[in-house]
Amino acid sequence: MRGTNGSVIVAKRVEEGRPDTEEVRDLARAAGYTVTGEVTQTRTEDPALCLGEGKVAELAARVAETEATTVVFDNRLGPYQTYNLGTELPAGVEVVDRFRLILDIFGQRANTRKAQLQVELAELRYELPRAEAKASLAKRDERPGFMGLGEYDESRERDIKAQISRISDELERIERTEQHRREQRRESGFDLVALAGYTNAGKSTLLRRLATDLEVNENEGLHPDLDATAESENRLFTTLGTTTRRADFDRRDVLVTDTVGFISDLPHWLVESFKSTLSEVYRADLVLLVVDVSDPLEEIREKVVTCHDTLYERNEAPIVTVLNKTDLVDESELKRKREALSALAPNPVAVSAADGDRLEALADRIDRELPDWRRERLVVPMTDDTMSFVSWVHDHAAVEDVDYGEQVTIDFEARPAVVEQARARASDLAAAPVE
Repeated sequence: MRGTNGSVIVAKRVEEGRPDTEEVRDLARAAGYTVTGEVTQTRTEDPALCLGEGKVAELAARVAETEATTVVFDNRLGPYQTYNLGTELPAGVEVVDRFRLILDIFGQRANTRKAQLQVELAELRYELPRAEAKASLAKRDERPGFMGLGEYDESRERDIKAQISRISDELERIERTEQHRREQRRESGFDLVALAGYTNAGKSTLLRRLATDLEVNENEGLHPDLDATAESENRLFTTLGTTTRRADFDRRDVLVTDTVGFISDLPHWLVESFKSTLSEVYRADLVLLVVDVSDPLEEIREKVVTCHDTLYERNEAPIVTVLNKTDLVDESELKRKREALSALAPNPVAVSAADGDRLEALADRIDRELPDWRRERLVVPMTDDTMSFVSWVHDHAAVEDVDYGEQVTIDFEARPAVVEQARARASDLAAAPVE
């Protein structure tokens, strides 16, 4: 497994401004590397090396000095750039670009069949243009292995495309199964809330605060995508699959799902590979967009815009912005950031998931934003099955009153789907022959 006990130099090139390597360092550590140094440059891209020749020489010297085994670029490298850089660095040093690094992290964290398929799909989409490059060069230059890209295998490109098609079909089957499960949950009276946001925003910590100790069981056992607990660690991509827990609400039955975090500058092919994980967000009744309020204001603004662009593409549920980590900022900074973000995130809820501060306000907001329940009164005859029906309504709705007499009158509030089911059951009771 790449990254285990390895030492790396991180490298980054930007067109303008000062290169920021904080995120790529976090990514490298998340992959298991030890970061021993960095080399950065502000300039236009060199088509052959990404960095300028002089900066590549400096990078090679830094690698030799620290005995690093890998160089991680916080840039997207083409296959030729990767090869050329390898020839300029000490022998045996591996060159990894940003997206290969992210795929490595995903691969390490993929513990479910769905997650493993998504990683495999992303890796194939990463490899496909490289296979196409080999094909193009081999046909043009008739030199197998040209530019260090490896021996050209005419069937490899077809194999990759076939595998992409096969995995996409399997993920669609999994998604249909999960959609059916979501509909079953709704019919059982559950409201579905999804946590979205960037990595390290505190989504998993917030899930633990909202959840009860009750794991969500599916049929005969715990579904592979449902962990007993959601980890809360200060590292990227702790949550790769989805973690669903039952939330602690007095009136409603609510399921909260934590999904993989967003990360900046992801290519379309990588986002597309993980769209079935995002379906938990797209199919929710309410989305909580969790933001680290201790981040710099411009960074918060950029992240909120990116999240909204992604979520509004296919999401019809309301989105509530949660300004998390208020324990890391004072009241004046919090007020300043709320005002600055008011156009993007109107009426946000500010909380500290770490301290449990202001969570009651968040719970009240969730209750208000979720779909309205319908009030219903049903009158059913007293039969052998009536008490079972009353028990079912208690399990799936908020019961206000039950009056027992010659007939049973039950007043309750519930999701529209539950009301319809209750009516159907009541009708069956009324139609049943009296013995």
